[in-house]
Amino acid sequence: MSSGVLLVDKPQGITSHDVVARSRRAFGTRKVGHAGTLDPMATGLLLVGIDGATRLLTYLVGLGKTYEATIRLGESTDSDDADGEITARAGAEALGAADDDRIASGIAALTGDIEQVPSAVSAIKVDGRRAYDRVRAGEQVELKARPVTVSRFELLAVRRLDGAIELDVVVDCSSGTYIRALARDLGAGLGTGGHLTRLRRTRIGEFDVAGAVDTDHLDGAAPLSPADVAERAVGRIDVTAEQARDLRHGKRLAGLASLLDGANAAAVDPEGALVGIVERRGDDLKSAMNMPEAS
Repeated sequence: MSSGVLLVDKPQGITSHDVVARSRRAFGTRKVGHAGTLDPMATGLLLVGIDGATRLLTYLVGLGKTYEATIRLGESTDSDDADGEITARAGAEALGAADDDRIASGIAALTGDIEQVPSAVSAIKVDGRRAYDRVRAGEQVELKARPVTVSRFELLAVRRLDGAIELDVVVDCSSGTYIRALARDLGAGLGTGGHLTRLRRTRIGEFDVAGAVDTDHLDGAAPLSPADVAERAVGRIDVTAEQARDLRHGKRLAGLASLLDGANAAAVDPEGALVGIVERRGDDLKSAMNMPEAS
């Protein structure tokens, strides 16, 4: 089985690890991983690395992402999403005060470079244990705020219901941003409380869910080649057969650092195969990660 990265459209109700388990069976290999966990409630794009391409996942995790979501104002939950227990409900007065202008202002305040406290029910480790495990054990978990970038937080639709307000939104954000926390913080700022009722990831970097396969059609699905994935993630430089051999043997390419536009690039040999990911070392280029050579 050739290695590569598969774009999978995760359905609601299963974990990202479930997708990995199904991919292992479909591709007949244990060496499968994913970049960027989706909660069971969420749907959408998951990047699944197969065999040697699992080495690329570290370069995919940090790519920017796009989400489509529905936020419900008027109810708070202990997980900041619909999978949690309702902890508070807003009265009619608070909901009535959350007019369109205040909602727009609340969204604007959560756009740009912000400090965000992640949801307590999250996979972040606290003293070696997942935060959600500590919460489920009855512990009080206080996570530290972290810098994230929300480059777009756009309101698509507003529905005023009996006892709630639903907002359909689209968010472009940096890796590590919690859309659940945006829902929580928007509701807190408006005095209504809020949580997430729908979340769909539509983009990771230059990879779009429109090109993804669903989990019922993993058998026979064609992963993207490592060279294609790496180029779209970090850019590309072409190397000669001799340079490819040197990189694979741990040697530097003298004086070629100027070929890089960013921190890294994919080094691709004359056969179109990904040699690895290169980085600057002074004026030279050096492999940060080498792909396994085809047998």
